[in-house]
Amino acid sequence: MKAVFVDQPGGPENLRYADLPMPTPGPGQALVKIAASGVNFIDIYFRTGLYKAPPPVVLGMEAAGVVESVGPDVTSVKPGDRVAYAMNRGSHAEYAAVPAWQLVPAPDGLELRTAAAVMLQGMTAHYLTHSTFPLKPGDTCLVSAAAGGVGLLLVQIAKKLGATVIAMVGTQAKGDLAKQAGADHVIVYTETEFPPEVKKLTGGRGADVFYDSVGAQTFLPGLDSLRPRGMMVTYGNASGPAPEIAPLLLNQKGSLFLTRPTLAHYASTRDELMWRSGDLFKWILDGSLTIRIGGEYKLADTAQAQRDLESRATTGKLILEP
Repeated sequence: MKAVFVDQPGGPENLRYADLPMPTPGPGQALVKIAASGVNFIDIYFRTGLYKAPPPVVLGMEAAGVVESVGPDVTSVKPGDRVAYAMNRGSHAEYAAVPAWQLVPAPDGLELRTAAAVMLQGMTAHYLTHSTFPLKPGDTCLVSAAAGGVGLLLVQIAKKLGATVIAMVGTQAKGDLAKQAGADHVIVYTETEFPPEVKKLTGGRGADVFYDSVGAQTFLPGLDSLRPRGMMVTYGNASGPAPEIAPLLLNQKGSLFLTRPTLAHYASTRDELMWRSGDLFKWILDGSLTIRIGGEYKLADTAQAQRDLESRATTGKLILEP
């Protein structure tokens, strides 16, 4: 089967599109024929070696497709089932062997490309707003990269929960997309210092929470954008990892809370997976959550998809199709 992988960490030029052996589902696994696979920054982290894995490192952390066969003792899915999953590396391929417990049913009426587009980023937006800092009416959240894949979903879900959303974007055009998604305020942070703007928009108080996926560029200013006892949620490294800080700094900035979450710890059980994906699928089907697919690529063009994502010029979700 064709797959995209790296033998040595490095740039997009290190990506290989070549044949690898077809996986065989072991105990508790199912073989999925991939219909669409999502492109995410975590793929870049594995490609560059920021996240370690033994070579060959097959990329891709989410997909949707059809069950081809199942391993021993698997009863939760069967051949022919339409399924989607996230947080199991190897989806940038024609087939993937996936733990059956991680496969969630893709409901009738939901395109597989849409299911693939929402699994990792959608469940990330879900856990951030429902579990890491559960939003409620009256809360104000600051969202970086608000026109990106997670950002557009996060804005929409935050509004469903009754929060006020301050969207941070790199260009005015991206700000328009964030506004369309429901953002109450937009800050083009490449043109102005954002902490004073946040304080002005919140009457000097600061945001309750900052959901930040940019990292190095926005982390320290983000601490100055929060209210006393507010929460900094740094969940991505688009501009590089956030800098190390002394715990005392959190005291000096207002007894702040700091967390660096990952989806794997918020979708660690079947019940959590079904809750988060079930909410997302329901909202998509009832029209209250819009999925913006910002680019579609052939599997062979994964390097270009990653270059486009790294440029931070894209909006919405990028997907690959074998």
